[in-house]
This record gives sequence, C-alpha cells and structure tokens, in this order.
Amino acid sequence: MLATVAVQIPYPLVGGAARSALAVVTVLLFFVASTAHALATRGPLWTAGFLAVTVGGGLAVETVGVHTGVPFGRYAYAGSLGPRLCGVAVVVPLAWAMMAYPTYVLVRRHRRAPVRAAVLGGLVLATWDLFLDPQMVTAGHWHWLGGGPALNGIPLTNFLGWLVVGTVMTAILLALPDPTDGPRHGRRSDRGDERIPLTLLAWTYLSSVLANLAFFGEPGVAVTGGVAMGVVLAVALRPWRAERRADDPGRWGWR
Repeated sequence: MLATVAVQIPYPLVGGAARSALAVVTVLLFFVASTAHALATRGPLWTAGFLAVTVGGGLAVETVGVHTGVPFGRYAYAGSLGPRLCGVAVVVPLAWAMMAYPTYVLVRRHRRAPVRAAVLGGLVLATWDLFLDPQMVTAGHWHWLGGGPALNGIPLTNFLGWLVVGTVMTAILLALPDPTDGPRHGRRSDRGDERIPLTLLAWTYLSSVLANLAFFGEPGVAVTGGVAMGVVLAVALRPWRAERRADDPGRWGWR
C-alpha cells in the first residue's frame, strides 16, 4: 500500500515519459496491492473469480469499446501506456481490477440489498472516472472520436458506459461466495483488514481532488469529481439503518 501511495506523490511534478511511466507503475502497484489483499483475506478461489471478472471483463468491454464505440463512445488508445492487446493498452484492464476491489470492499456492507450495492459500486467507479478520463486524455494516453454532449471534454456517454459496466461488474463480484462472510470474520478485528483497500480508495479520491486543484490547473475536474465521488462515498460508507439493525453493534468497525 505504501509503495502505491509513494509513486503517486511525484506524479504531478514530472512530465513526458517519466509521468507516463509513473502512471503505469502506479496501476501495477495498486493492482498488486488489491490482488494480494484479496488473496490474503478471501483466498485463491475468490481471487481467481475476481481476476476473471475484472481483468477479463475489463479487457472484453474495452475491446468492444475501441472497435464499436459501445458502451463508452468512440475512442482510441495511443502507445504511451505500453503494449496493446486487441487495441487496448494492457495496463487498462489492471486498472479496472485495482479500483473494482476496494469498491467491492466498500459496497459489500450493503449486500443485504444487492441492487443498491451494485449500483453504488457502479457509481464509485463512474465518478472516479470523472477524474481519470480528463487526466489521461490531456496526457495523450487516449483520445475521443466524434462529438456529442460532454463534461470537462469527455463525452457523457463515457460516464453512462462506466456506470453500466461498473454496476454489472460489482453485481457479479457480490454474487461470488465470499469466505469473509463466515462466522469467524464477523468480529471487528477481522473486519479491520478492510482498512488497506479502503485507505487506498480514500487516497485515490483525495489525491485526485488535490492534484487537479493544485498541480493540473483543472478546478472544474476537481469540483465535478470531488463533489460527485464524495457524495457517493459518503452514501456508501455506512450501512443503512436496516443493515445496522440486522448486524451486531460493532460488526462493521466504522464507529
């Protein structure tokens, strides 16, 4: 986790090839942190399913996207993020996985209402992309083809595509049997393990707001992403009253 945070600190202070390299390294370290935590807390079977859904699913939907424009809109990747597979930068499906995991950890506290949990997961991912897409387009890592309604230079179809894909991806992850649902994992000490992915999620949010305000000169992106993702995180952070009544008083560890 510390390595993931450390490599992001100099990101806004460098440019060109160095910034592109840091972007790739950040995704790789974040992906490793998410996968390692999943493996340590949820075991190899759940982790294999998680990787199939997020990496495999991410590659599949991005491949369809770059060749058809569905569901995000027409776009194309440059070569600045490294090797491409089927027209998609290989690092991109890993980015889907790196953020899908802490998102899953956050919204699974709403698993008694699976539709709500899945939609919240989709909203977390879609609002994160309000930061990601403007930054990556400005850096030249991909570009959009065609017009239509846009927000901060990014087509609104992209947000809708992220929402749909993120919701479906989260729903599938929530359907996987999670070993931490067992009685042994009901104690607060076991739930405390979730602090690692949740801290990475919080860092991603806060650093994105700060970087756009102080370094990238993008106050519109900072405000749009900051408000949208902030509201979603606030809603998702605690279980609703029904879940609090159904569980033990200290079950969730967020008091």
